[in-house]
Order: sequence, then structure tokens, then C-alpha cells
Amino acid sequence: MIALTTGGIALAVWLVLVFARDGFWLTAERDSRGLPPEPAHWPAVTAVVPARDEADVIARSIGSLIAQEYPGDFRVILVDDNSSDGTADVARGLADVSHRLTILTGQPLAPGWTGKLWAVSQGIAEAGDTPDYLWLTDADIAHAPDTLRTLVTRAVGEQRVLVSLMARLRCESLAERTLIPAFVWFFQMLYPFGAVNKPTGIGAAAGGCMLSNREALERAGGIAAVRGALIDDCAFGALMKRQGPVWLGLTDRSVSIRIYDTWASVAAMISRSAYAQLNYSLVLLAGTLFGLGLIYLGPVLLTLFGQGYAQALGFGAWALMAIAFQPMLRFYRRSPLWGVALPGIALFYAGCTFLSAWAHWRGRGGMWKGRAQAAIGA
Repeated sequence: MIALTTGGIALAVWLVLVFARDGFWLTAERDSRGLPPEPAHWPAVTAVVPARDEADVIARSIGSLIAQEYPGDFRVILVDDNSSDGTADVARGLADVSHRLTILTGQPLAPGWTGKLWAVSQGIAEAGDTPDYLWLTDADIAHAPDTLRTLVTRAVGEQRVLVSLMARLRCESLAERTLIPAFVWFFQMLYPFGAVNKPTGIGAAAGGCMLSNREALERAGGIAAVRGALIDDCAFGALMKRQGPVWLGLTDRSVSIRIYDTWASVAAMISRSAYAQLNYSLVLLAGTLFGLGLIYLGPVLLTLFGQGYAQALGFGAWALMAIAFQPMLRFYRRSPLWGVALPGIALFYAGCTFLSAWAHWRGRGGMWKGRAQAAIGA
């Protein structure tokens, strides 16, 4: 009876996720689809890039910004957030050959702020009231030359106060090939892009690439309104959605150049903010771990060891999740057989979620570039 109930619940959950979760798994929201006509007038844009110890990637990321083929006024502000590896020195070599780039030396971290958002706030202050839009992007993201042009085209043509792209993450090492497609897939499950892109309802964004209407951001209270958020992109997306429609989609134009070549490095990336996603709640942590076991591990155990209807229900749930994973696997050009491995991948993520809570309890939550930041959001 327990096995039958478990199988029934697991299958019911997957039916709801697949058919009643705004088609999150279809990967239908792409920046290359449904673009409106280009604007008659190109608004002024300023890109703000926070950087802390990014000497190994900063030349490529800033170089891709400088090389944007944008018809309007465009400048780039790099905020060096107290780097110790010569990040600013590398960037100055680019500033010498481009009038677009300004480099700021960041001030010491202010109380109540996460490091990234404190750096972003300084860049926004430097931009002043000149730009119509602010392009908030990370130091480990490289952009195709037409990225800004397409962002602005959608923002202006569809009157969006925020247009954000989920950068294509690096997927080369074994750990990346195993875990990265699922990272984006799980993000879409939590924040279905189709729902985000509706006029009302859930708001979210992907922090690697966000084009924000400056006046709308000011009406929302500025970047200070989310200054302590560890999951700052989704907090920012929710903030902006209260000012007007937003858009979030997948892209091949913006790519992450951050390397996660080991299982430990991917685990660190996941666990940095997983417990914050649960609002630092023990109850939610326990419920999440139990739920992941029920809907991912349960179907596998029932398929392999169950009998009769329970086995059929377990197989149905396993098959449904594997099918729902296929569009994301195609987007990352991975074998469809990885769909069968999704339960094991999910258990890895469950372990990272527990590690995130463990780090928080030890006072090391949200660790990034030598800063433990999770206590800010607790």
C-alpha cells in the first residue's frame, strides 16, 4: 500500500509539473524568437560590471562589451571590488584603447549589502541619470556583438522594464556535462520563464545579463531595495516586475566563461545560495529533501524493485521526468540518455542543498571570493 501511494503521488506530481507549470521544460523562451522591429531611436545604455578577483576572465568579458555593435550611446563601467589579483590592471589595458570603458575602484563593503550589489550600486551612481537603460552583467560573461542590440529591441518594442537572459553556461568538463543542464532546468522549474514573461505574476531574472529601465528602477527604490539579497537576480526580477512587464529567456549570445571543472566546484556553486532559496528554514529544508527523495528516488526504487501497479506508476514517473528533461539536453547538446540519470543528478543537488544549510549553520553561508554573505539574508 505504501509503495502504491508513493508511486501515485510521484506520478501525480510529475503530471502537474509537465502539464500545469507553464511549460517550463520546453525551453521555448529564446532571445532569438519573437523579436519586435528595431526601434527608430536607440536609447542610451550604460553597462555596469562588478568584478572581484576576475583577472583570468575580465579581458574577454569586458572586451565583448566594448565590441558591442550598438547604434546608440553606450558606455561600460567596471567596478573593481577590492580585487587582489590585478583585475583592474588587466582591464586598464582595454581602457587605453576604448573610450567606452571607465574603471572605478570600489569602496569597502558597506554594512547590510552583499559584495556584488554594493559594487553594482557604485557603478549605477557613476552612471548618473544619463542612460535610459542599465545593462547589469557579470565579469564572467562574454557577449556576442549583437547582444545589446537585441536586448534593447525587445525592451523598447515590448515596453519591458527588464529584459534578462539566462547565459549559456560552460558545459565541457565531466562535472559540467553531468550537472549544468539540470541547473538551468531546475531554475526554470522554480521560475517558469513562460510565467515570468506574463504581464502579471511571478518575477525573476538571471543575474549574468539584465537590461533594466533606469527610471523604473529608480521608482522601485533603486538597487538598494535588494541590497541584502543573496539570490539577487530573482529578487531584482521580482522588484522590477512590480514596475511593469519583464522578460526572461535562454540565449546562445551570452555565455559564461566561468570554469567548473570539478564536482566540488559545481557543488560550491549550487550550495552558495541553495539554503537562501529556502529562506534559511529548517522546515523547508526538511520538506525539500523529503520531496526530492519522493519524486526522484521513489520512482527509481519502485521501477527496479516494485511490483504490479506500484512498479508501473514508478516507471511512468521516471519516464515522464526523463522526457521533460529532453529539451534542455538538446539545448546543451547532450545525449538524451542523460534523461534517465536525472534522479541521480537530483540527489546530488539535494546533497548540495544540505551542504548549503550546513555552511550557514557554521557561519560560512553564501561564501564567495572570501566573503560569507548568507548571514545578511538570514
